Amino acid sequence: MTTSSPSSPSDRSGGARDQSGVEPGGSTAAEALVDGVLRVPAALPAEVDVLARRHLLDAVGVGLAASRVGPARRIVQVPRATGPCTVLGAAEGAGAADAALVNGTLVHSLEYDDTHTGSVMHGSAALAPAVLAAAQETDAPGDVVVRAFAVGWEVLVRIGLATPSGFQRVGFQGTSVAGTVAGAVAVGLVHDLDRDALLDAVGVAASFSAGNFTFLTRGATSKAAQAGIAAQGAVSAVALVRGGITGGRSVFEGDRGFFGLYAHDGSAAGRLADLACDLGSRWHLVDAAFKGLPCCHFLHPFAEAVATVDVPADRIARLLCRVPAGQEEVVAVPWEAKQSPATAGEARWSLPYVVALQAVRGAVTLDDFVGDPDPEVVAVAKRVEQERWEDSGYPAVFPAEIVAELTDGTVRTVRIDDVDGNAGRPWDEERVVAKFRDNCARAGADPDTSRALVRGLLGTEVPDLTALRRLAALPTPA
Repeated sequence: MTTSSPSSPSDRSGGARDQSGVEPGGSTAAEALVDGVLRVPAALPAEVDVLARRHLLDAVGVGLAASRVGPARRIVQVPRATGPCTVLGAAEGAGAADAALVNGTLVHSLEYDDTHTGSVMHGSAALAPAVLAAAQETDAPGDVVVRAFAVGWEVLVRIGLATPSGFQRVGFQGTSVAGTVAGAVAVGLVHDLDRDALLDAVGVAASFSAGNFTFLTRGATSKAAQAGIAAQGAVSAVALVRGGITGGRSVFEGDRGFFGLYAHDGSAAGRLADLACDLGSRWHLVDAAFKGLPCCHFLHPFAEAVATVDVPADRIARLLCRVPAGQEEVVAVPWEAKQSPATAGEARWSLPYVVALQAVRGAVTLDDFVGDPDPEVVAVAKRVEQERWEDSGYPAVFPAEIVAELTDGTVRTVRIDDVDGNAGRPWDEERVVAKFRDNCARAGADPDTSRALVRGLLGTEVPDLTALRRLAALPTPA
């Protein structure tokens, strides 16, 4: 892969570029991306098809649970115009954009949704709601839905890989910034847009890109809504294009382009164009990780490390966590506030609190992030320390290393090389389905209907999503 320096805007072949960063007469990154998308075969490879179906199922289950137990659960009851698209946890449907907004917010609200670790992207939270809404608006068949979802994942991951952790360094959440663009491509495929219209959708979708990390300053839950806003923006961008609105072709290039604004990385457009070359032959979805804990994915290997130490919390005198460089702003800053979060919900992004949870309770569950922080857990979190870990391998992997000093003077060091569920430690279908059924049970969904969706989505040649409406139509909570 070749790249160009941000301070020297040459193109990958050495020719001069204009002020947009595009070689005169050359193609833009958007054109390379859309052309790559259009080269993707009509039939997905078998492994990709299976995984795309599992990730869709996982997103639906997480969203259903969130409609009843999560911080965004009341959004289901907010009045809105009725329409043909399913709202998870509601008896009545909504228009495509509203359904995408609500469902995306729900799926992301528990921090229980999947992640592609290398690009640090929560793909399904933005893509599944957008694609499902578009499919129900158009009566698209299940194979079209799954293919569009998988291709959207590929676009999203490549945008993230073009500037590794670049959005996060500037203060933007990559999922919400890039999810609008990737989602618009996926929705555009459901609507069978041609090349020019897909290019317009990419350009228009970038106008909806937003989402930052200011929620960390007071434990706000707005991060959840950022995935919903991305899904809504994707649906809305395609609707605008179908109504005649056009988008710029050089949307990714230049200091004022997508990467210049959101990542301060003017060379990323060239890398994206390079990454688009293997669309349809290299599938990054196979590397996406399912989440086994309802908290920030960075924290999962740390909880596993504490579980490996396997001693009662009162035997831990000091616990040192080595934090991969690039993760600190999310899970470790400011440290004192992370040790004593204002709410249990805020603790989803607290390294010391989550490792203390594991030490005190022996597990980390959805119930641990409801209400006020546990004083016993906070007391243990006060004994947790951290240091920056350079060259940890992040973001290609999500590792953890802890040093536990016990009250008897024993010192135990545990290193987890990568998070459970990632490409090197993949989940099988049984674990995905078990998580889905557990989430459905938490939502009070009908077990027979949940089994019907599992059969329809995972057990048929052509994916059958007809059970989704019945499953999602839960009674209004008291």
